[in-house]
Amino acid sequence: MNFQQLKIIRESARCNFNLTEVANMLYTSQSGVSRHIRELEDELGLEIFVRHGKRILGLTEPGKALLTVVERTLDEASNIRRIAEDFTQQSSGILVIATTHTQARYSLPPVLKNFRQRFPQVRLVLNQGSPQEIRAMLHNGDADIGIASECLTESPAIAAFPWFNWQHALLVPRTHPLIELPITLQSVSQFPLITYRQGITGRSRIDQAFSAAGLAPDIVLSAQDSDVVKTYVELGFGVGILAEQACQQGATQQLVTLDASALFAPNTAWIGVRKGQIQRDYVWQLIELCNPALTPAQIKTQVMQFEDPPVIDYQI
Repeated sequence: MNFQQLKIIRESARCNFNLTEVANMLYTSQSGVSRHIRELEDELGLEIFVRHGKRILGLTEPGKALLTVVERTLDEASNIRRIAEDFTQQSSGILVIATTHTQARYSLPPVLKNFRQRFPQVRLVLNQGSPQEIRAMLHNGDADIGIASECLTESPAIAAFPWFNWQHALLVPRTHPLIELPITLQSVSQFPLITYRQGITGRSRIDQAFSAAGLAPDIVLSAQDSDVVKTYVELGFGVGILAEQACQQGATQQLVTLDASALFAPNTAWIGVRKGQIQRDYVWQLIELCNPALTPAQIKTQVMQFEDPPVIDYQI
């Protein structure tokens, strides 16, 4: 039995038993994954997976019990490495932050500038992705901190701390007729719209607002990147609906920002850390920099308090 086999058990559940995805997550081949599964089942003398022909459909009852132990074992193995690092490299190392483009581009720079002044020997890695990808990176141990407005509060395996509240705003060319109109959902829906794609940067709040008003907006372009949205607003594709911080920074003389706080529900940017995972001191201090109302002791307490073991509810 080895750690690669245990990781395959865990990733199989997370990837809905798609061995191709498991292989991609673990940077190996599908045949290698299948071989590790056979060898582990032979060693244990039991079937871990429910099969239909060559296809894996789910976990057997022994497999479900094994998954619980695997989750605990891999978490504790990660903690052993982190304990050694914690006592040998308190103020140096690598900090991996998984975040969305909007936070990386507009909200994090002043925080990370302050952080670098405190910890000049810490190397920073910013991995940008969707909220779902950020959550997965935290679950897999591929990121120390995750920052997003969606998903992080939905996982029982993640301790999430509020950073700041934000609103959407409208962005239009300086000559756009909407500038002279009352800003309502009805008036906005008269024009083609450009905004974020589904699942990121509060897009659900936008859809919910129009739906509740009985309106079907014409979203002609959706993107993941705030700067991409701004580019197409400048080209005259339509009215941009963006995070207010993206409108306030990097504005051009050709565009005008309009207040939309009365149209859409506010959003919260969350900072997430995997529960039960020991971190170096500078991780706690970065969270404190974002939310000074929290002390490192409070942050540690919330992160280290979890049901034993933290089990993620996978759909099988």
